[in-house]
Parts: sequence; structure tokens; C-alpha cells
Amino acid sequence: MLNNQQDWPEPIVRVQSLSQACIDSIPQRYIKPSTDRPSTSPSFDDANIPIIDLGALYSTDPDATASILTQISQASKDWGFFQITNHGVSPNLMDKARETWRQFFHLPMELKQQYANSPKTYEGYGSRLGIEKGAILDWSDYYYLHYLPLSLKDYNKWPDLPPSCREVFDEYGRELVKLCGRLMKILSINLGLDEEILQNSFGGEDIGACLRVNFYPKCPRPELTLGLSSHSDPGGMTMLLPDDQVPGLQVRRFNHWITVKPAPHAFIVNIGDQIQVLSNAIYKSVEHRVIVNSDKERVSLAFFYNPKSDIPIEPIKELVTPDTPALYPAMTFDEYRLFIRMRGPRGKAQVESLKSPR
Repeated sequence: MLNNQQDWPEPIVRVQSLSQACIDSIPQRYIKPSTDRPSTSPSFDDANIPIIDLGALYSTDPDATASILTQISQASKDWGFFQITNHGVSPNLMDKARETWRQFFHLPMELKQQYANSPKTYEGYGSRLGIEKGAILDWSDYYYLHYLPLSLKDYNKWPDLPPSCREVFDEYGRELVKLCGRLMKILSINLGLDEEILQNSFGGEDIGACLRVNFYPKCPRPELTLGLSSHSDPGGMTMLLPDDQVPGLQVRRFNHWITVKPAPHAFIVNIGDQIQVLSNAIYKSVEHRVIVNSDKERVSLAFFYNPKSDIPIEPIKELVTPDTPALYPAMTFDEYRLFIRMRGPRGKAQVESLKSPR
């Protein structure tokens, strides 16, 4: 169990507790600058990210399979985000995973506090990102866990309440590792490469995977804050199980924010910075953020499928030519992750700052 709150620059306050105490205002340190507030950015209410039905992926009809590959290719290049349905993961398991974690966040505070995290690993029960003193914080709590490699998988850091939590997450993790592996092959083929190239660049079977469960409590002034500040995901690929009853994820598209409308029992897939680097920016990681709600809480599960932490990640050599030189220097995921953790969310500035001048 964890108890490392002293490692944070200031005492940790749980947003869930603030939600229960605040009636018509929120503390100043959660109020975003006017340029970052949800009410200041236009949103396309009738738009949505692409929804791709994987049902025909292994069809005997080559045209149907080719159509799915094309849809994934276009979404990865143009959007960096897409939803997948008929993906092979049991809807019952998806519902059970989300509701099990919802039960955890409604446990008494003293039980949850036993798993309080620190900025050294972030593993456990948390309420802030980055260690900048006096930073403007997000309106959310979370639980972060390692799943792979096995050397980092520590059941002592997984909550033992509710009783089914560890068992459910083990099964959920196995299913998502398989699903991500299938998508990696498609992404590789769509780059004109052998289907294993992208996976091998991640370290083959020796990859990293972790889960961040996001809890967004009700907020009396949702127009002033964000559940999660604008950022692109630092890892390889993210598989998000959203709260299908309460939309909150927003994706930046042509300088506008689009509120994603979750399809029933769909996963939201997004390209992370590491795949942008490996593809030499053919695939794009995209800024996204989370808005909060005055009437309803939200729970979402973000499963991160990442490269092995200590191998250099750089543009795949087959994608580098005299006309398309490498845009990024080699950097391990450990090095990049430390870079992110020290600074906290910074939109797309993290990965863009690594680009080599042409």
C-alpha cells in the first residue's frame, strides 16, 4: 500500500471531497485561464470522431477487410482518434470493469487513502499531475496501475476493495493487450510495412501497459475548470472505455473542440506520441481534454499500450527518405515520460518540442 503524499509539493486535496463541500463555487487553484475554459472554445455539437465497425475485419470478403483498413488509416492520419465497435471484448466485461472502479471511488476516504500515490511512479490513488508548486489543477481524481511488464505488476498496489477489483482488471487487461496487438498490425500494414514492424519497434512482446481510471466528480462551476487539461498522450496507443452515459472527452479538430459522443460498448482509440514518432508524423497524436458536469459524475478507464521503457524510439527507417527525413531524435519512453511528469499537461508542446529543424 502507498502513503506518499509528502512527496507532492503541497498537501493533496481530493476533488471528490471538494465536490461534496462546494455548493456554488470552486477553489481558485482549479479555475483555468479564460483562454482554456470550456466556454471560450467553439464546439461542433453535430460532429463526432469516426466510428469503425471491426466486425468484418476477418471476413472472407477482401473488399470489406480493405474498407476497415482504409477507415483506420484515414482516422489515424486525419483525426488521431476513432471509436471501434464489434472489437471482440465482451460488453459484460466492459460494464463490469467500469462499475467496479466506480464502486472503488465511492468507498470511504480512509480506505482509498491507503493507496495514495507519489510523483515518483504515480501508481495508486491520485489527484494531480506534475510537481509544479502552485499549478492550476484539474477537477478529477484517478487511480493509476501497471499491468505490464510483469516486473512492475504489483498486486499490493492494486486495491483489494471492491473484492472483485483485481480479478476484473486482470481479465480486462488480458483482453485489451490482445486487442491492441491486433490494431498494431493494422497500423503497421497501413504504413506499407510488414505487420510486425510497429510491434517490434515497441519491443515485441516485451511491452508496457498500464491503466488510469479517471473519476470526474460533479462540479458546481464546470465552465471555469477542466477535468483533464489539454494534452496529447505520451505513450503508444490509448484504449479508452468512456462513461457512455455522460460525455466529457473533447478532441481538438482544426482549432475547434469536438465533444465525443460514445457509441454503445465502443472503445475510443487514440494515437499516442510514441506512434507519431515511429511513423515520422504520418500518424498523429492529437490534443484532447475533458470537461466536467454540474449534475453527474463520470468514470472512464484509459488503458495505455506503450513501448518497452528503455529502448530508443525514433522514426522507423523504412519511413525515412531524402524527401522525408527523420523528424525526431531517438529517445526512450522512460526519458520522455520523465520529461512529461516534470512539466504536467502542455497540449501538444511536449512532442512538438522534440522535432528536428528541417
